[in-house]
Amino acid sequence: MKAIIPAAGLGTRLRPLTYTRPKPVLRVAGKPIIVHAIETLQGAGITEIGVVVSDITRVEIQHAIREISGVQVTLINQHEQLGLGHAVLVAREWVGEDDFCVYLGDNLFEFGARPFVERFVAERPAALIALVEVEDPTAFGVAELDGTRITRLVEKPKVPPSNLAVAGLYCFTPQIFSVLAGMPPSARGEYEITDGIQGLIEAGAAVLGQSVVGWWKDTGRPADLLDANRLLLERIVLDVQGTVEDSRITGRVVIPASARVTRSKIVGPVMLGEGVVIEDAYIGPFTSIGQGSVVRGAEVEHSVIDAEARIEQLSTRLQDCLIGVRAQVRGGRTVPRTHKLTISDASVVELA
Repeated sequence: MKAIIPAAGLGTRLRPLTYTRPKPVLRVAGKPIIVHAIETLQGAGITEIGVVVSDITRVEIQHAIREISGVQVTLINQHEQLGLGHAVLVAREWVGEDDFCVYLGDNLFEFGARPFVERFVAERPAALIALVEVEDPTAFGVAELDGTRITRLVEKPKVPPSNLAVAGLYCFTPQIFSVLAGMPPSARGEYEITDGIQGLIEAGAAVLGQSVVGWWKDTGRPADLLDANRLLLERIVLDVQGTVEDSRITGRVVIPASARVTRSKIVGPVMLGEGVVIEDAYIGPFTSIGQGSVVRGAEVEHSVIDAEARIEQLSTRLQDCLIGVRAQVRGGRTVPRTHKLTISDASVVELA
């Protein structure tokens, strides 16, 4: 099988972080989101992956995936963003006559894509869709089932037929292309993948639903990135290779050989990137810090700090923060109780 990762969108729900970079290259647990997606597909035995990019996202995504090994990644241009169905259709020539998965790269699954791929290969329906129970189905594509067979699929319904939402992982035979090529855009002016799947159902093709086991996370909003970071850091194991002087390390902490921790306390799970410097600081649980960043004279927990950021001389703890590439947070004299920050790349915040 092959796989398609749509990555042409701007990620407007994650602004201001996505004013300067596309959503798929934002980092959680030390890696860009799109790298987590590719590794998930690789874990399911898929090594040919097409990433659908736009003119705006292409360069950043190409840079983010440059060091991935063991897979063959092809960038596919989508010059207009006309919906997920359109993103799949532009990959038609690349897919050819092969079966394929569509994996929304901002989704994370505790047990990955393998359970869905294995069932699809074993039964080979026209489509197999990952489904998850949600509290508010009106924000998703929603499925109605007869056993495991999907009988109806509707996009963002005002009156949902069930609480089973499409969870961002689809397996298809090439039959889906003939449906997508012949259908009109939706009322939103987009080519919805749910309309294409409904077309398969109406043609009598077998479309199966499979429930997600374990946790599932859509990283579409800032709070979701923090939660995804937490869930992924739960998996790490203790690996301290860097310099640790006059410091206390507790729990599962990753410190690469080029990182340095001095006169500090770190309580895991925490992941430090290459070249990170921690001095006279406290780093609390569920924090990941990108390569080349510096935390000095400050306290941080439950946060994602991207590459080459500087956090210095703060008299209050940072918590639930998303700090962008090369952003700076510098302390002042007043001591408020807390700060909660979402800071885009290259920003400077002075707390006075």
